[in-house]
Amino acid sequence: AGMLIERVAYHRLLIHNAARISLLITALGVSIFLQNLFMLIFGSDPKSMPTIFPAELIKLGSLELASSTVINIVVSVLMMMGLQLLVDKSKIGKAMQATSEDAGAAKLMGINTNKVVLMTFAIGSALAAVGAVLYSNTYPQIKPDMGNLLGIKAFIAAVLGGIGSIPGAMLGGYILGVAESLTKAYISTTLTDAVVFGILILMLLVKPSGLMGKNRKEKV
Repeated sequence: AGMLIERVAYHRLLIHNAARISLLITALGVSIFLQNLFMLIFGSDPKSMPTIFPAELIKLGSLELASSTVINIVVSVLMMMGLQLLVDKSKIGKAMQATSEDAGAAKLMGINTNKVVLMTFAIGSALAAVGAVLYSNTYPQIKPDMGNLLGIKAFIAAVLGGIGSIPGAMLGGYILGVAESLTKAYISTTLTDAVVFGILILMLLVKPSGLMGKNRKEKV
């Protein structure tokens, strides 16, 4: 699916070196189109999804955790480590880094940037699919627009950890998760989203590059 979206929606924009804001607007447009398409096909009412993993409590001393929570943590850590190894050690990963840094220079070095971008979309969509399955196992009701707020929070987590940092994005996600849980437990469930966006604003004011991000100088 990710490869098809890249070919249909992004390929020509990337060929013509479209501005990043154009790519962002395209991403939003594709998201809205797909949501409404699936609403027409399946309807807008939530559908139940069978749980993949059994709902059990795991005791760690005095601490009790749902089995789905433990599975989510373990799988996310393994995925982060695998993605980091792919980016740092593999040929396609190094090509991704080169293309991200300077697509023009990467082409001059013989890198097929079109193929690299296509593979990036494929990997990203595969990771998103795993995340969707884990989320649906924890909250077994699905609907076409369920990814709206999740996508925004994923972006906030990436900004919080540092754009371009894989461990940073994961750290940002855990920080948001803990902040939401504490807000629900000690303040109010209605304020969880406000707290998340408040953290984003605070981070942009204090450290725009994120917790694990690096400031980059660009020549103009």
